[in-house]
Amino acid sequence: MEPRINLFTNELGIKFVKRFANLGQVIEQSPLPKATQELVSLRASQINGCGWCIDMHTKEAAAAGESATRLNLVAAWRESSVFTEAEAAALALAEEGTRLADTGTGVSDETWTQVNKHYDDDQIVALVALVAMINAANRLAVIVQQKGGSYEAGMLAASR
Repeated sequence: MEPRINLFTNELGIKFVKRFANLGQVIEQSPLPKATQELVSLRASQINGCGWCIDMHTKEAAAAGESATRLNLVAAWRESSVFTEAEAAALALAEEGTRLADTGTGVSDETWTQVNKHYDDDQIVALVALVAMINAANRLAVIVQQKGGSYEAGMLAASR
């Protein structure tokens, strides 16, 4: 099935996607570990049912050396032993920041305390921005029905 509209071929869509991707570079170039960035993006995308972003972040993480075991366990990270305490804190923040409407309370104080325990201020800013950005990207892709499966690692970076 083709997307409802292709943001990668529409003139305005191209402008928007390039600027959105460039904004993402601020996060990519931050001190937040790349593995954490991909795990957080993958988890939020799983929650939001975004096939395009799940495809992208799984392939980018694998290309960066992430193990299949860890990628396969992201959806069940709480029941897994393969994530560090810092990664678990970031995944908790990703889940709570993605499910704002489900809890009505936003990010819990307990999660925020764990994030502060493992990350410095610049990493926290990058993490919060990442959760906001991946949720926006998920909504874009789901609304236009951009399907997963065709992404190739490095594809988005090459289009900047």
